[in-house]
Amino acid sequence: MPVNANKPERWKADIIQSVDLYNNWFLQFAPDTYRKTRIETTKQVENVFAWTTQLTNISSAVLQRYPSILPTLRMTTAPPIARDRLIGLTGVSPHLIRSMEIHHQIPTHMSKEKIDEELAKVGQVITRLSDDDIFPWLVNRQKPTDAELYRAATIIADRLCGAAVDPIIRNAQEQRQLEGIRQ
Repeated sequence: MPVNANKPERWKADIIQSVDLYNNWFLQFAPDTYRKTRIETTKQVENVFAWTTQLTNISSAVLQRYPSILPTLRMTTAPPIARDRLIGLTGVSPHLIRSMEIHHQIPTHMSKEKIDEELAKVGQVITRLSDDDIFPWLVNRQKPTDAELYRAATIIADRLCGAAVDPIIRNAQEQRQLEGIRQ
């Protein structure tokens, strides 16, 4: 057994120093990384709004043309829904949803009719569950203002960013640790 492996009281100073070092690094690195990711993601969400005519046209044709928009659309619902929840609510092929989200494409082995039918169900569920508080223009059936669009895009980007930023921060922390060990 390694020396001191069973005596954590001897580690306390090292643990405190390690935690403080990480916390200081995190405070410097994480907020800027998150902001940059949110800015990029907000632009992507704004594209989704444009392609779906501000979420008023989530049709099979739009989903076929832009299959990669599905994760963003899942975040427009109240509550945001997971991929498997969407599959369950729509009853569509899990392969179709996963292919759109992971590979950003429509499966080639499905018939056009089946694809149209299943994507229409996806559009109906997303539309039915849309978050009225974030998208007031869908409720009042008016054209959204630029401020409403930007606010909504930022909220949806924020929902998407948590998952995107965590690996970035984790990888940067790993690199920071390895550099500390090298020094």
